[in-house]
Amino acid sequence: MSGTSEVAFEITPTVLLKAYACGIFPMAESAEDAQLHWIEPHRRGVLPLAEFHLPRRLHRTIRQGGFEVRVDHDFNAVIDGCAEPATGRRKTWINDEIRRLYGDLFKAGHCHTVEVWRGEEIIGGLYGVRLGGAFFGESMFHRERDASKIALTYLVARLKAGGFTLLDTQFVTAHLGQFGVVEVTRRAYHAMLDAALEVEADFYSLEMPSSCDDCLQLVSQTS
Repeated sequence: MSGTSEVAFEITPTVLLKAYACGIFPMAESAEDAQLHWIEPHRRGVLPLAEFHLPRRLHRTIRQGGFEVRVDHDFNAVIDGCAEPATGRRKTWINDEIRRLYGDLFKAGHCHTVEVWRGEEIIGGLYGVRLGGAFFGESMFHRERDASKIALTYLVARLKAGGFTLLDTQFVTAHLGQFGVVEVTRRAYHAMLDAALEVEADFYSLEMPSSCDDCLQLVSQTS
């Protein structure tokens, strides 16, 4: 991890939002670790919304349907999914304090989920924090192939519809790289963040349920 320091005081939702506005976010070493640490990467992962790349196979999967996308429907189900072991991730950084903090942010309307359901079973999703015209992606999961990718695509559509200017992915991974995530310097990130915080964006501009046609049309727009 880069740019870490131990948190020596209780973090409240207000403190957490101020931290995001300064470009830092908390993480724990593991689910068993009671401490949180402030993270500010030297280089930041950012997904330029206008340059979002939708892989062809994922386009077909979304077009075929057979799933339902819900927004802010079941925060606990999403964070439970994000905390599950997964391929390449034997343990989670989501501890009880993370659950409490982001649960409080969810109740306050600053944390959002995008969820993919098949019938009454959640098969994938993501959650993140909204502040001004910035969305800070925290974590995603899938229990069926492509479910987290569907959630990300619908998130991008929603952010574009709502006038957001920054999608912060924190880090660059091979999974995110296929969608056009780029790595920027800390200085460049702060310039993007400062500009985004001045924007009045609307996370609910895109009505629910939104069709796959609406989603695909929005993510394909370049301006």
